[in-house]
Amino acid sequence: MKTFGRVLLGTTAALALGVFASRDYIKLHIAGWMGGSTAPNHAVSWNQGPATPPAGARPPNVILIMADDLGYNDISLTGTGAGGVRTPNIDAIGTEGVVFSNGYAGNATCAPSRAALMTGRYATRFGYEFTPTDTRLPAWFPTSLFRPDAMFARNIASFKTDWEHKPIFDEAAAAKAPPAGAKGVPASEITVAEQMKSMGFHTVHLGKWHLGEAKGMRPEDQGFDESLGFIIGGQKYLPEDDPNVVNSKQDFDPIDKFLWANLPYSVQFNGAPRFAPDKYMTDYLTDQAVTVIKANRNRPFFLYLAYNAPHTPLQALKSDYDALPQIKDPRLRTYAAMIRAVDRGVGRVMAELKAQGLDDNTLVIFTSDNGGAHYIGLPEVNRPFRGWKATFYEGGMHVPFMMRWPGQIAAGSTYPNPISHFDIFATASAVAGAPLPKDRPIDGVNVLPYVQGKASGMPHQTLFWRSGNYRVVRDGQWKLQALDLPRQDLLFDLASDPTEQHDVAAANPAIVASLKARLKAHDAEQMAPAWGALVRSPIAIDRPLGTKAKPGEAYIYWAN
Repeated sequence: MKTFGRVLLGTTAALALGVFASRDYIKLHIAGWMGGSTAPNHAVSWNQGPATPPAGARPPNVILIMADDLGYNDISLTGTGAGGVRTPNIDAIGTEGVVFSNGYAGNATCAPSRAALMTGRYATRFGYEFTPTDTRLPAWFPTSLFRPDAMFARNIASFKTDWEHKPIFDEAAAAKAPPAGAKGVPASEITVAEQMKSMGFHTVHLGKWHLGEAKGMRPEDQGFDESLGFIIGGQKYLPEDDPNVVNSKQDFDPIDKFLWANLPYSVQFNGAPRFAPDKYMTDYLTDQAVTVIKANRNRPFFLYLAYNAPHTPLQALKSDYDALPQIKDPRLRTYAAMIRAVDRGVGRVMAELKAQGLDDNTLVIFTSDNGGAHYIGLPEVNRPFRGWKATFYEGGMHVPFMMRWPGQIAAGSTYPNPISHFDIFATASAVAGAPLPKDRPIDGVNVLPYVQGKASGMPHQTLFWRSGNYRVVRDGQWKLQALDLPRQDLLFDLASDPTEQHDVAAANPAIVASLKARLKAHDAEQMAPAWGALVRSPIAIDRPLGTKAKPGEAYIYWAN
């Protein structure tokens, strides 16, 4: 177990190198690292449902499968597949159901996106604007290596020449921030699991949580009857020296080195002490999902299967890596092998549904929490879209999104109008027969009537995203990006320019003004952030980390 000093020292060393290129780089909680030793593997005793099926009709089950940092191009149904590798099992959810060609993440990074999905609301409605990080830094932390906000105020005119691409450190936010574990979805929020549980569904969480670890915020407190996974933002997939693993380390990324040195390989069941899985993490979670389906075959259930793949650290099973000799780049080959394991897992889940006779009575949803990350150094993950995770360009939030429900969703369907992660809340609630809460705004809608042709119009005329002073609105065909540093408004016509290549703001001042007014009105309905951002970090739009900067290149500043 790493000591507290080593954790902070590792953090400081990474910060000192100035690598704050993503708000999720330091998303892992110190409380998670310091959670005690990891016990050996042991079996999990899942709650067993009835031995025989109920008489008559039963409610449909709902399975939500979420990948982590999976890009639009990483699925062969929506792109070419990572390294050209096919994903037949994930593809089948779409080909046997519906593909949402304009499916959006609730945010461009994992934790706020998951918060929106779980609650059916813009996460900014309850202050969940930034990924939970520990911003309480020791007195010896070298903040002088970063440009503080006060200095920016004095040098605004020279920002473009003097301070371009420099991370901005907020000392005030660091000084007053609560512990990372207390940053999460408040207990007062109603989750999709609570909705399902209220209608008699057995609810199970597997894998990543990342929505708080304080009392009232954990999955067991937020509507899940059972939870097996990790509360912090990630885990290793196998021990680094396991003979069955292939590791890919990004030498250009000091934070990657920090994760390798500190990230655990563990899970916990219903809040009990951590223990080690007995195999590669993706396959372990799949094994448990299959067991959960068997245990609940005779009662309605909601399963949230949150894989941490293909998020860093990049670790693949040697057998998956060896199966892809056509990919010559070792990093891309490792990444593609990780996605191969997710696809295999999806196939096993779908096969178990069929084996248990539940195939036709289960709504299966597949998506990714946000777009592919620039910090893995791979340029193709979000093609054809520009941008990355932690940007509000389409590459950061236009994600694979599909649903399958035989008899209810026509096979081979495509739905073109924009939907968002928060629509899963309302859709699953409708399937369960749970009325939506009336004491708060619910931003999501049930998309099934639109997919089935029973509802006309668009589920959402307008969608919003926000992180600090970087704000974006999509209204119909128009998308306005209100950048923070440097302050600039970019307007894109997604009908003719879906990959955001051509800024048409200068030619459409009235549209820009109208969309800025919509952003202002939306902001007025949101809460102030429940905790402040530690840094604002530059991210180049058209190249991944580990590549050479280009003069005049497009970039955004991301707050976290």
